[in-house]
Amino acid sequence: MKYDVIVIGAGASGVMSAITAARQNKSVLLLEKENKIGKKIYATGNGKCNFTNDYMKKECFFGNEELINNMFDNFSKQDTINFFNELGILSYEKNGYYYPNSNQASSIVTALELELMRLGVDICLNSIISFVTLQKSDNKYIVTGKTLQFENSDSKNKKKKNDIIINEIPFKHESSNLIFSTGLLASPKLGSDGSIFKIIKNLNHTFTPIAPVLCGFYCKGNAFKKMAGVRIKSKISIIDKNNVKREDTGEIQITEYGISGIPVFQVSHCISELLLKKQNVIGQIDFLPDFPSDKLRDLLLANIKILPEKKEFKYILNGILPDKLWNEVFNNVNLDSSFTKKGIKKRELPFDEFINNMIDKLEKSIKHYSITIEKSRGYEFSQACLGGINSNEINTKTLESKIYKNLYFTGELLDVDGICGGYNLQWAWASGYIVGKNIK
Repeated sequence: MKYDVIVIGAGASGVMSAITAARQNKSVLLLEKENKIGKKIYATGNGKCNFTNDYMKKECFFGNEELINNMFDNFSKQDTINFFNELGILSYEKNGYYYPNSNQASSIVTALELELMRLGVDICLNSIISFVTLQKSDNKYIVTGKTLQFENSDSKNKKKKNDIIINEIPFKHESSNLIFSTGLLASPKLGSDGSIFKIIKNLNHTFTPIAPVLCGFYCKGNAFKKMAGVRIKSKISIIDKNNVKREDTGEIQITEYGISGIPVFQVSHCISELLLKKQNVIGQIDFLPDFPSDKLRDLLLANIKILPEKKEFKYILNGILPDKLWNEVFNNVNLDSSFTKKGIKKRELPFDEFINNMIDKLEKSIKHYSITIEKSRGYEFSQACLGGINSNEINTKTLESKIYKNLYFTGELLDVDGICGGYNLQWAWASGYIVGKNIK
């Protein structure tokens, strides 16, 4: 089959590039190795799909600055909202996040499917790419591979759970333009497993170092097992050479392996960059970001005054911090949480000096709790990746390869990633639009 455009990968950016190219009267084939389009879209926003964000600033993105600037110049968050409104999606905004009014990510995917259908885009699911070659005599790309058929699949050959392959149908397609939109390595179960990398490298393209972002991290020490299950509003700061490199505030989740939660995701790019450089990564947690140190000291002193003589000092944290944190907050600064007022007097220790020293240490432990971050949870638990195709090999305006004409890359394959909140989808929509618009 011959097409004007072949898109490999039917995620957000691939579908957007297919739609944009088809709107310019190009014949388009969309190849996807999974059994449905937009698998990652279903998982975004806890299944609600926050497809863009009202706070759209360059500081929310990492990677190649020229690529990021190009997005802001060509496809804004308002363009995204308008695009989906035109597809029948009624949207609403909550805390800056835009969602479909249905609160269903499936609404976004269905709208995209309907538009692909309206435009006559051919879609081949369960299709594995074997080779991509450039026929230099007429500058045509030849894409070969096989489409898998499954037992008990429906009329569209959509695989059912635990189904088995009953047939492999070879294909060979020809196109004037080729777009790679396959993602990198994040969430491999949803399709981005790196299986296309070899084919891209065979086209003489290289990758910058890749690492998972928007994920949790393993931390050093056994204390996390004792604190596991705690969710608390905190501020996390990443310290590099005694300077705060990145910080964020929100509900941090403490797990058996370490830390997770939205604030951790928001600083994950910084962490993964440092880990790639083989640096020691130090995080600092403020468990009471809205409570100044002087007020904390006053509160702890007041709680000590009303604490019964025989009750352990850890109880002064009651109502201030979750009880799973009490012992660790004391242990972290070498304090005995089981000590009592009676114990101080029995040992004939200077009471005021002892109390002031304890308050000093507790304030430090609560407001500056230091952790050593060892590694990420990996691609399986990440929502995005840093790194991608070397930007020196890409025309940052058109996203076309500098090595081969009419070869393009979109979405996560490029060296751009964003924080949580619809930013990575915004990059996907924008990069797909830019490529589709620049198809010759």
